[in-house]
Amino acid sequence: MSLPPRIDVKAVQERIGAYADTKQTAAARGAIYKDLLGFVPPRIEARINVTGALDPEMLDIQERMREHGMYPKCFDVKTAQMMIFGMMLMDLSDAAQLHAIAARRAGATWEELQAVVNLCFLFRGLSAANRGAEILANVAKREAEAGA
Repeated sequence: MSLPPRIDVKAVQERIGAYADTKQTAAARGAIYKDLLGFVPPRIEARINVTGALDPEMLDIQERMREHGMYPKCFDVKTAQMMIFGMMLMDLSDAAQLHAIAARRAGATWEELQAVVNLCFLFRGLSAANRGAEILANVAKREAEAGA
């Protein structure tokens, strides 16, 4: 399960329009994702650049809602990311991998992530156990490659 390829920002600008958000640059919008994940996922990069060109006010609303919901004062980042990982895994969403990466970067152990997979298994079945194991294996591989 690998990430989709990065978008062609130049093609977006040529065909759709230039980034028009006057509140934050595209790089500034991506910074919170880089801090959380170490990179800006391609779908998020597309949303920032496309919506930032066509409807910058909507992009601002989306990002403010995301930040408010994803960083509640009552949970640390690790706990929130493990919860989101579990929620995404219940849906068998490929976005679960991003939240597993974020949870690891926030300090989650393999044991904690496996416990989340186990909880998903109880209520979603083997498909969640299989997907969860695949995700953890891919995250481990990614970490090994980054450390090399």
